[in-house]
Amino acid sequence: MQQVPSTLDNPIAISLGDPAGIGPEVIAKCWDHRADFNLPPFVAIGDGRALAAVWDGPIEVVDDPSEADAAFDYALPLLQLSAAESDIPGHPSVAGAHCSLDSLELAVGLARSGSASAVVTGPVAKEQLYAIGFQHPGQTEFVAERCGISPSNVVMMLAGPTLRTVPVTTHLPLRDVPDALSVQLIESRGRAALRGLQRNFGIANPRLAVSGLNPHAGEGGSLGRAEIEIIEPAIAALTAEGWHVTGPHPADTMFHDRARAKYDVALCMYHDQALIPIKALHFEEAVNVTLGLPIVRTAPDHGTAFDIAGQDRADPRPMAAAIRMAAQCAMIRTEAP
Repeated sequence: MQQVPSTLDNPIAISLGDPAGIGPEVIAKCWDHRADFNLPPFVAIGDGRALAAVWDGPIEVVDDPSEADAAFDYALPLLQLSAAESDIPGHPSVAGAHCSLDSLELAVGLARSGSASAVVTGPVAKEQLYAIGFQHPGQTEFVAERCGISPSNVVMMLAGPTLRTVPVTTHLPLRDVPDALSVQLIESRGRAALRGLQRNFGIANPRLAVSGLNPHAGEGGSLGRAEIEIIEPAIAALTAEGWHVTGPHPADTMFHDRARAKYDVALCMYHDQALIPIKALHFEEAVNVTLGLPIVRTAPDHGTAFDIAGQDRADPRPMAAAIRMAAQCAMIRTEAP
């Protein structure tokens, strides 16, 4: 387990996510095991009733994140946001969706103002958010907008102890992926990933490995021409800017031990190409990191898990990993010249 910075200027802000999901439970468990998980002070944001429904530990309602450090040793600090009604674990509601959105917006605002060192977002239910008029594909795009950044200029990186991956395209049907790829999109995703490794992870000269789209990276065009017509020109453009970029590599040979030692992040063409290897290697430790933002934002790589909410079955390790990584990235940014 990596050592977390012992001092941050301000606590980590954590939105509870959907109050009927497992977010409240795993956040509470992270506080319970804060020493074992090596976690810095954090403040939860949301409805305290969602915590009380799944946990009988101590909660200290605070009015400002600056009060969280003093409370953290004896209670879970909470910035209270009340929902119109109290959600039952496993049974999401419109009121809960409003509360989860409000907690997300407040967490981002605290990080932007400098009152929080970073943001960790609990899992939300998109179906519930869409029912209240949420217009974004997910939390990442919402956070980008609130930070004044175009969603096209941020990337989702999945990071674990021995692998980092970035998907060029995310939530698309597989048949739509080839038409969605472009030289400009691959360049933009690659550039954001490389700059993000410098800014959030302190890697001065990051190495990017780019996957092919087709089996065997197209086999010289016999299995598809995306590599020749789209991916190779993007690699050439990034290389011309001075970045260390290789590929296109056959995706089936990119993720064994020796291959991973040759790069710092893998840029993959579609969702499962990036997420299957990271989840196979680091299912409990993979963290979703949003690169390209003026703030640090991470999230555990799991959903609301309504089917097990309120049953004391949720594993807090992914949330703990997200909190640790947020703290590490925040400290690296603080120390940067």
